[in-house]
Amino acid sequence: MLPEPLGASDIEQANKGAGAVRAALDEAALSDWMAQHIAGFSGPLTLAQFNGGQSNPTYRLSTPDARYVLRRKPPGAVLKGAHDVLREARVQQALAGSDVPVARILGVCSDPAIIGNDFYIMEMIEGRVFWNAGFTDVSVEHRAAYFDEMNRIIAGLHGVEPASVGLGNYGRPGNYFARQIARWSRQYLDDELAGRDENMDALVAWLPGAIPPGDETAIVHGDFRCDNMIFHPTQPRVLAVLDWELSTLGHPLADFAYHAMMYRMPPDIVAGLGGADPVPLGLPSEADYIALYCQRSGRTGIDNWDFYLAFQFFRLAAIFHGIKGRVLRGNASNAQAQQRAGAFPRLARLAREAMEACS
Repeated sequence: MLPEPLGASDIEQANKGAGAVRAALDEAALSDWMAQHIAGFSGPLTLAQFNGGQSNPTYRLSTPDARYVLRRKPPGAVLKGAHDVLREARVQQALAGSDVPVARILGVCSDPAIIGNDFYIMEMIEGRVFWNAGFTDVSVEHRAAYFDEMNRIIAGLHGVEPASVGLGNYGRPGNYFARQIARWSRQYLDDELAGRDENMDALVAWLPGAIPPGDETAIVHGDFRCDNMIFHPTQPRVLAVLDWELSTLGHPLADFAYHAMMYRMPPDIVAGLGGADPVPLGLPSEADYIALYCQRSGRTGIDNWDFYLAFQFFRLAAIFHGIKGRVLRGNASNAQAQQRAGAFPRLARLAREAMEACS
């Protein structure tokens, strides 16, 4: 028995609710560029901006015959190394044809004369986006299949050999935790406008000395959550994984821990189960979900699980700290940015609690 089908209005809502354009761009210049670089493009062009996505403004581009999605850097000053949409385009181009479903990239532009900064255009995937990690829009008996699909895809991503898809130089192999801890610590400490937090300061001091032994390298997504995927309208099948801004070469267990963090994440911060018992909801337990990933990735188990969770709560807190900084600077791209900024102290506290569980 298949999940309940969606109507046209449901699919429209599932594609992240595009509305009024908040970060304006030169529509005429964009249309001219698309006419030259996007095969089959024919105007007139109309724009709407998606509500999803915290960092890079994302737009639905519509013509009488087609619809596209545009991702761009946010306008104004940005932190060094952040919002690299060209990396997003590169990894999606590389993974096209692999077992990891991605939207097809149609055009990439690094010329600031067009709309003011870098952007890329990809096909628009019509499907279903789940904002609730409990998949409550699906009948209880179907929910486990959606979790199984997410598990299959993240294990598949980590099984892609980077060099085989042209991503051997997509990041530096090895020492992932040391480099990531240094990166997010620096980004947190450098953003003086967003302020300091005692829990974050404690993690900045503790994390470098707590890194477990052993090292692995894989392509990692960096933000693998249910709401960063488009599912088939009526089947537990992912049509495209979105939002590759944080992707790199990294440690697969870090990436999986971020994904599995949904079991402990309050649902009002990002998609999470908030400590609810998943089994009565028709979902696998955290332990069973970890075991399923281990089975698919050839592991017998995951040691130091609490460290991986502490690291990822810290990392997400640092990202939300950056959102807070963008709110204060006035260049946050998302209507929910203020709410995300307000959640930063809670994430920092969750990170510290995970850290304390390691001792």
